[in-house]
Amino acid sequence: MAHLLSPLSFAGFTLRNRIVMPPMWSGQATPDGQVTDRIVEYHRVRAAAGCGLVTVEHSFVHPGGRHSTTQIGVHDDAMVPGLARLAAAIKAEGAMACLQISHAGSRTSSAVLGRTPVGPSAVRHPGEADAELPDALTPEGIAAVVAAFGAAAARGHEADFDAVEIHAAHGFLLSQFLSPLCNQRTDAYGGGAGGRRQIHLEVVAEVRRRISRDRAVLMRLGACDEMTRGLTLDEGCLAAERLAEAGVDLISVSGGLQGSELTQRLPGYFVPYAAAVKSFVVIPIMVTGGVTEAAFADVIVRRGQADLVGIGRAMLNDAEWARKAIRDLSSR
Repeated sequence: MAHLLSPLSFAGFTLRNRIVMPPMWSGQATPDGQVTDRIVEYHRVRAAAGCGLVTVEHSFVHPGGRHSTTQIGVHDDAMVPGLARLAAAIKAEGAMACLQISHAGSRTSSAVLGRTPVGPSAVRHPGEADAELPDALTPEGIAAVVAAFGAAAARGHEADFDAVEIHAAHGFLLSQFLSPLCNQRTDAYGGGAGGRRQIHLEVVAEVRRRISRDRAVLMRLGACDEMTRGLTLDEGCLAAERLAEAGVDLISVSGGLQGSELTQRLPGYFVPYAAAVKSFVVIPIMVTGGVTEAAFADVIVRRGQADLVGIGRAMLNDAEWARKAIRDLSSR
């Protein structure tokens, strides 16, 4: 029976265990998006504690998709040396290194960008109280976004990350395209669920085209908007099935057009979504959200609800979380 400390093999890699440091924004990049010593150490110490997989915080693929002024960039070749130093530090500690690549879409502001944000449609982001009205992407703009994801993945490859994770959750651009609350297009990128996930399939194809087969492609998928008339879990599961068929190697299941910002959540609040998605695909499934205890993470894997567990806030607060979890579970 699989458990939290058992190895996991996928896409040609073998993780030493199923403990994951998920992407957690640290706000420590330079104003031009460069990796800093603090970012390297932030990830290195958690890899050294024993994580099987470390996914670096969301990195913007295009200047028009930047979420904050202290976000890591992967939009330019000048970012590669710093990213390479970060990947090397993680891998030297025995963890698989993954870079999350992202476009904020309308979940940013003109103050950050110096221009009007873009989105699938000219619709204010329903998860942001002070959201600006974005410009709707043209077909040419969508093609540029797809190309930017591919170029970012290629830079991640050049920096020697083992994998890239495409961010399609938490109300960022790809999540916006999947959501009927944000996407009111009537062309090939809108309408029904099939059109709303078309950009995801194109991004996956472009990323696959730009990196070699010995690198893994992951996706952080918002499986449900958790809003009235938003993306349903059934639609999210079908999207996961199509993404797996398109070549995604692992899906990290999340939820909420606002991420995990709802109050009064129970521990493991996205586990039911992960279990539902897992029933649709044969690739590994990861879940993050409200898991703070090693025993609970172990139970999630043993029950087959997910194959890996991301430990977010608990690991943010305690860099030694993985080491302590390995010690406690090994003594049973």
